[in-house]
Amino acid sequence: MDFLKTLAIAASGLRAQSGRMRIISENIANADSTPSTPGGDPYRRRIPTFQLEYDRALGVNLVELGQTEPDSSAFQVKYEPGHPAADKNGNVKLPNVNPLLEMTDMREAQRTYEANINVITATRRMIQRTIDILKA
Repeated sequence: MDFLKTLAIAASGLRAQSGRMRIISENIANADSTPSTPGGDPYRRRIPTFQLEYDRALGVNLVELGQTEPDSSAFQVKYEPGHPAADKNGNVKLPNVNPLLEMTDMREAQRTYEANINVITATRRMIQRTIDILKA
């Protein structure tokens, strides 16, 4: 039964990190977007959160992707009077996405994802060895 708990916990970590990578990818994809209307707000960076979910059947806490929250940091402003999204002063608001930060977050999510895969692989090997011992 402990093997099942370990697999469930690692699988929940895989799902959570996969969702985190999806949100980070959306941030990166929108890093260069501009508002659709003059003076409007551009894409606002989203921050993934995690929460615990108790699995009553297994009796363990699992991690899951929680609500995504908007990053409240200020937008970047660039002076481009000829841009279609420029306000009356010629300024264009750009997303508050820092590609370097996003790539760092993506690498961390990837490493955590890989760690969960390693846990699943190790657990599978232990199960297989246990079965082999019981067969002998």
